[in-house]
Amino acid sequence: MSTVRLTTAQALVRFLANQWTERDGERRRLVNGAFGIFGHGNVAGLGQALLQAARTGDDDMPYLLARNEQAMVHAAAAYAKAADRLSTYACTASIGPGSTNMVTGAALATVNRLPVLLLPSDVFASRAPDPVLQQLEDPRAGDVSVNDAFRPVSKFFDRVWRPEQLIPAALAAMRVLTDPVETGAVTLCLPQDVQAEAHDWPVAFFRERVWTVRRPEPDAAELEAALAVLRRAQRPLIVAGGGVVYSRATEELRAFAAAHGVPVAETHAGRGSVQWDHPQAVGALGATGSRAANLLAADADVVLGIGTRYSDFTTASHTVFGDARFVNLNVAALDAAKHGASMLVADARAGIGALGRGLREWRADAAWTARARVLAAEWQGVIDRAKDLGHGPLPAQTEVLGALNDAMGERDVVVNAAGSMPGDLQMMWRSRDPKQYHVEYGFSCMGYEIAAGLGCKLADPDRDVYVLVGDGSYLMLASEIPTLVAEGLKVVIVIVQNHGFASIGALSESLGSQRFGTKYRYRDAESGLLDGDVLPVDLAANAASLGANVITAGTVAEFKAALASAKAAETTTVVHVETDLHSPGLPQSAWWDVPVSEVSELDSTRAALDAYIDNRRAQRHYL
Repeated sequence: MSTVRLTTAQALVRFLANQWTERDGERRRLVNGAFGIFGHGNVAGLGQALLQAARTGDDDMPYLLARNEQAMVHAAAAYAKAADRLSTYACTASIGPGSTNMVTGAALATVNRLPVLLLPSDVFASRAPDPVLQQLEDPRAGDVSVNDAFRPVSKFFDRVWRPEQLIPAALAAMRVLTDPVETGAVTLCLPQDVQAEAHDWPVAFFRERVWTVRRPEPDAAELEAALAVLRRAQRPLIVAGGGVVYSRATEELRAFAAAHGVPVAETHAGRGSVQWDHPQAVGALGATGSRAANLLAADADVVLGIGTRYSDFTTASHTVFGDARFVNLNVAALDAAKHGASMLVADARAGIGALGRGLREWRADAAWTARARVLAAEWQGVIDRAKDLGHGPLPAQTEVLGALNDAMGERDVVVNAAGSMPGDLQMMWRSRDPKQYHVEYGFSCMGYEIAAGLGCKLADPDRDVYVLVGDGSYLMLASEIPTLVAEGLKVVIVIVQNHGFASIGALSESLGSQRFGTKYRYRDAESGLLDGDVLPVDLAANAASLGANVITAGTVAEFKAALASAKAAETTTVVHVETDLHSPGLPQSAWWDVPVSEVSELDSTRAALDAYIDNRRAQRHYL
């Protein structure tokens, strides 16, 4: 057997450079490159291997220097999301805090079912110098390290104690990364001495491998059962989730909805599955959904969920649907079985095609289809008013978001994740492209935004990327602005400064907690609370210090002009705009379950409890 002598790290880099995915004849590199921050745990292992690959050109594994370990995992996840899960990045970090900083990113990737490859450094396999710097000592087990924290947030986890263990571990890792059902964070822990240890590797380990991303067809019996339910439906509603986008089934969905007159509501991940002005589009569904979609959900007799996992925001904590029966088309049986549904376990595109052929001339009741169009048109009027409130002296957040939506091109991308903006975005965003709306709402992780903008730009450099980030998220993780600058990548970052947490502040108020701890203020000497004057935080100056071009806007008109300048710029540009923390949002038409204290000395909390008990009466299991 032919062999080649390499270190474990060198072997891993060479192996990853030869992994590809293929779907529908499209071939892509599975691991497009590596983000990394080097420390004593990986500088002589993976650091040396990546340098050698760059200098010799033997292995195609571009390296990007990140500034924060959590952020680089977010960037890899965003890249994978933008690439329809056909490609991703590896992330390498040093032992201890460098590696555990990636745990949050791993959780985000797994919750959202996005493939990322994590390569945390680990303790010495030999244990000769134990305990080394940054090593956790567990008196119960000698083989435990901080990297065991990755186990519950990884879809696959292994620790390579010996060089030859890399072969089965790496192959298993690729299998999970390319599995449309099981994908998520994949973690290969690499002891620092093993990374640098030499081994005679079989040359066959490095041969080019193409991993087919499957499109499973529906089972005949499941298909017939689903068709039987749909054929009896008069008031059907489609719930389009992220699986529609990842499967690239948007054209099929649009044609199916039009042919059968079925209204289409969307989740966060499914936003853009149909164009906002498609005749069957009724907007977002659930706790931050449109009134049109939520009214239809309440009256639907059959709900066809396609590629959705039915999070509590989508179901409004199990209150948005009435007496509907469910048919769930999903590649994952876990999601297809939810709500006592007729299961259709299949790829979204394959399943939509099979349903369309089986339904033939069947159509929803004409009055139902007409009602959906009327409700959708009324909701568009609500959006128009929210975009042009004339609020002052500071703009309302909806005015800023509306101006951004109007300024963006059809293929431009908006990125967001946390705070009050995802709710406003889901209710009012007018998408014309399946990739225009990039909002991470499975984990809703503050700090995702700027790093995700980097990932989106790497995935498709021809698209303009607009990152929407509130002051809270910006303060948590603005570290990848220098990475964008260093790589010569242009992203427009819109910082919405309102001196607090608008979303949690409003939620706190509704729960009787009086916005406690949700404003950025000095501590007041008399009250002892953080309700003094506004802190003199200058985020525009901070962004400029990180290397970005910065434009400040004080009014909606100035914001529109700033966006035009940012769009014309050639470098990463920050547009800073201040909004009113208490400005009105869009009207909500559904509930979200956040428990209220059952015992309280505060009148506001007792009143909130009464409202909570009243809302909870509509909560139910869908059976």
